[in-house]
Amino acid sequence: MESGLLVLGISHHTAPVEIREKFSISESRLYPSLHRLAGSPGIEEAVLLSTCNRTEFILWCTDMDAASSSVESLLAGEFSLDADQYQHFYRYTGREALMHVFRVAASLDSLVVGEPQIVAQVKSAWAKARQAGTTGRFLDRVFQKALSVSKHVRSETEIGDAPVSIPYAAVALARRLFSSLEKRNVMLIGSGKMSELSARYLVSAGVGKLWVTNRTHEHAETLARDLGGTAVRFEDRWPYLAQADIILSSTGCPHVILGREDAERIRRMREGGPVFLIDIAVPRDIDPTVREVSGFFLYDIDDLQQVVASHLDDRLTAAAEAEKMVEREAKSFAGDLEAQRVVPTIVALRARLEQIRQAELDHYRRDAGAAASEAEAALEAMTAQLMDRVAGELARELKQAQHRPEQEELTAALRHLFHLAQPAGEPSPEIEPQIAPAGFD
Repeated sequence: MESGLLVLGISHHTAPVEIREKFSISESRLYPSLHRLAGSPGIEEAVLLSTCNRTEFILWCTDMDAASSSVESLLAGEFSLDADQYQHFYRYTGREALMHVFRVAASLDSLVVGEPQIVAQVKSAWAKARQAGTTGRFLDRVFQKALSVSKHVRSETEIGDAPVSIPYAAVALARRLFSSLEKRNVMLIGSGKMSELSARYLVSAGVGKLWVTNRTHEHAETLARDLGGTAVRFEDRWPYLAQADIILSSTGCPHVILGREDAERIRRMREGGPVFLIDIAVPRDIDPTVREVSGFFLYDIDDLQQVVASHLDDRLTAAAEAEKMVEREAKSFAGDLEAQRVVPTIVALRARLEQIRQAELDHYRRDAGAAASEAEAALEAMTAQLMDRVAGELARELKQAQHRPEQEELTAALRHLFHLAQPAGEPSPEIEPQIAPAGFD
């Protein structure tokens, strides 16, 4: 029964958008999924990270095989996962999992290496898990350290210089279609972070009219006011869509909000000219068949890969330096995390030794009679110091064990010798964890 850090996920590295969108976890599903996972076999702590490019289950496990089965059960029941889709999932354990979490937080695993949005997304995922009560002493330490490493990477390398992001790439695509973005009318559908970032790039490029629509009109009003645009009620959007040269959609809607028939309707209402549509939502907001409508040019989040590729060369040196930093930090922190695994045993051991000390003192007092106050104080101090020394030596041996099997054997021996119960989440003797590139097995 193997315990420790486990990451199960799917990302732009392993699956196209039409697969990823099936496993995107909406806000309404997030907390129920966290609570279900935290109460499932093999799982002690859980964080869910769901972005446009990835859905990851970051878990602290008491039994990794059972935890994998629990995630598989959730995906099958809630997201209709089938056997053919296993190939798109990756599974990391132990130090490989820790390295992966650090790389994600440092934006080394992103579609656009160095993009800044992932840091906020990692923070948000951790905060929501803490709010749900599904993190504890292990994952809290992992995420705290991951965000610290990310900060050091950005401050000590040039990976964050001239920030490139998904919204930036979207605007770069628009520049390819239109010789200039000046006086081009823009309709933003959705008022989330991605829409806001995209709008800021567009405004800085000098676009003409900017309209913002959202099912919650107050959100559209807030964003439009901030950007100097105009809020449009969602039910009144059609005349504005017909005037838009650029339509950018990024909502949290679980289904398509603009289909081919809608595109045909917009085309009939227009006076001509191309329409550039960018769908940066996952699940997708715009039906892919809109590409078949004359004059409509649709790009989804996977199409952005071609744009960002041209920006990656400038970051290769910085990325290589950042990778070395992350690797050093992960290697160092892994030992600290392994040491934390035995803290419950150390606490239990100290309590047990104190129990033995008090029992022996009571036995001595019964046999020797009441001792003088000075002798009593000296005896108390001496035995307390002795027990503290013994506990300290044993704790040091446990924490400094270089390999998990050795640590687990020592921990098991102490529990056996001092009759300690095994605390939840602590290791049983097992082999060193390995990485599985795909699937749950």
